[in-house]
Amino acid sequence: MTAKAYRLLKAIMETAVDDELITRNPCRIKGAGKDRTAERRIAAVAQVDALAEAVGMRYRLMVYRGAYGPMRPEELAGLRRRDVDLDNLRVRVRLAEPERMNGRRVQGDTRSEAGTRTVILPAFLRRELRRHLESYAEPGPAGLIFVGEKDAPFRRSTFGRKWRKAREIVGMSEGFRYYDLRHTGHTLSTRSGATLKGTMVRAGQSSEKRR
Repeated sequence: MTAKAYRLLKAIMETAVDDELITRNPCRIKGAGKDRTAERRIAAVAQVDALAEAVGMRYRLMVYRGAYGPMRPEELAGLRRRDVDLDNLRVRVRLAEPERMNGRRVQGDTRSEAGTRTVILPAFLRRELRRHLESYAEPGPAGLIFVGEKDAPFRRSTFGRKWRKAREIVGMSEGFRYYDLRHTGHTLSTRSGATLKGTMVRAGQSSEKRR
């Protein structure tokens, strides 16, 4: 916003120079009109483990899936048992269920064509995934993978409280968001040898430009 305002002011001053209202444009700070993308926060592997432990058994898989099977929260909310291939550790991302301001979820397509994809999970998540399916997921092929306590619908606000508490317990900054786990997963994946394109496909991004 600051860069945008500076560009507008500079344009106004240029017009004033052209109209001979002033002799020169006072907006001469180099780079002041350029937008700067904030550096994404990245968690260490030990911090991801600590967050998963602190958030509690019901939601620990969300932490691991956020980091190592990069999916958006609305995509996790839309996952069904039929989307999960436990034997081959593959998850088919077909739908997203964003939560509206009134708490209701609306089922729809993923954000882009690249959003519909198959996510391959690391082998160490097999145990976590099996335990979650046995203990917390709804029954039947159409059963939701993530539900709230006492079989209530999964609520972003409820998970948000758990997340903030876990973050405090682990000692991470308030600026580290759940969404930053996706970027953590991207970074760990590329460091381990995956190509940028392959990482983006796993994460459901349609271009190599960060959003």
